[in-house]
Amino acid sequence: MDNIKEKLKKALVEELKLEDVDPLDIVDDAPLFGEGLGLDSLDAIEMVVLVQRNFGLAMQDQEEARLAFASVNALSAYIEARLA
Repeated sequence: MDNIKEKLKKALVEELKLEDVDPLDIVDDAPLFGEGLGLDSLDAIEMVVLVQRNFGLAMQDQEEARLAFASVNALSAYIEARLA
């Protein structure tokens, strides 16, 4: 799972063009939206594409995506469960 988290953090920084953010500085259980990384609704759409492109998983349910996008921990658990 740590490998998934590392890949996720790197993809978030690169694909969402998060300036001045180092993947190593992203806290696993910090919120991705609002106070955490400060992502917004446009970033959420890009994250759906990011998950599909990097992990081959399509997210179609809004509630499922909302829960998965809570933090790096939540998203990596979502990905790991679907890849198992």
